[in-house]
Amino acid sequence: MAQRVTKNRSLVGLDIEPSGVSIVQVSVAGGVMRIERGAMIPLDAGIVRDGEVTDVEALSDALRTLYRENKGFDKRVRIGVANQKIVVRVVELPPIADPKEMDAAVRFRAQDEIPMPLESAVLDFHPLDVVDTPEGPRQRVVVVAARRDMIERVLTAVRAAGLRPEGLDLAAFAMIRALYQPGPDQAVMYLSVGGLTNLAVAEGTRCLFTRVVGGGLESLAVELAERRQLTLDHARAWLTHVGIGRPLETIEGEPEIISEANLVLSDGVRRIAVEARNSLDFHVGQDGSPAVSRVVLTGAAASVPGFGEALSIELGMPVDVRTVDGAPAEIDAGRLSVAAGLAIGESMAA
Repeated sequence: MAQRVTKNRSLVGLDIEPSGVSIVQVSVAGGVMRIERGAMIPLDAGIVRDGEVTDVEALSDALRTLYRENKGFDKRVRIGVANQKIVVRVVELPPIADPKEMDAAVRFRAQDEIPMPLESAVLDFHPLDVVDTPEGPRQRVVVVAARRDMIERVLTAVRAAGLRPEGLDLAAFAMIRALYQPGPDQAVMYLSVGGLTNLAVAEGTRCLFTRVVGGGLESLAVELAERRQLTLDHARAWLTHVGIGRPLETIEGEPEIISEANLVLSDGVRRIAVEARNSLDFHVGQDGSPAVSRVVLTGAAASVPGFGEALSIELGMPVDVRTVDGAPAEIDAGRLSVAAGLAIGESMAA
């Protein structure tokens, strides 16, 4: 399926998740994005935990290996970040045309909105739209803040691998850029379920709300591995092999593992749906926040049979499984969606 995009400056998108690292180069022709090259490498448990780099040297080693085994990728990269400690707020300001004045106004307002010292944070913002309020017109702005030490660990690992960071971006923004398709201006929830579960609500290409809502498919693989004494790689493969909603007697393999994998997946979908619903309830409860009409699912879970259908039942709304065209046959396309979105578009300064 085609994704319409407006940016055409392409670098390498670098998506770092607890389960692995993905790199993607894309082409854009006629406003349509396509993956030209993609590669990934799995990460050992503990190198990245809940979206934060905990072992800089091991991540750097993995990046060097990824580039050594996949020659020809540009070393200029745009990096995605996503974890529960990144703060995203939508604030309202008087309309300001001058970019420097807007920057100053956002930073002043952020002192009250961001629960961390600004001198210890990396701060970025994106203007949304101007809305009418009882106090007059107001400029809505989405503000993103991340702890500087967390960002520095990512950059240190990337630079030590010989790569050149051109920018940092919120993985949720990249997900929306990669998967947006023109249509009615209704609020859509995007879910990337992989090494973690990354949620974003957007109208068109504008992100209104985002949150990392907990473990993803990787945590389910860990759960299955522990229950059945499997390696993590085998547990991942079993989840994709078994899926959800198929008659278990029709699936080839060991019945005990098949039954356990089905149970882990079913329980996991319910937990993810609960977290997503709670986040949506919070979002819709904000003044003027639109209700969500449908869901776009990507990430590693996009390749699990029945996952989208089961999530649709739990959420009570349509779920569209979506990826970017052109992924290599040996890689599940959903794993490359965020990296593809990082390869184009705007980013936070590195």
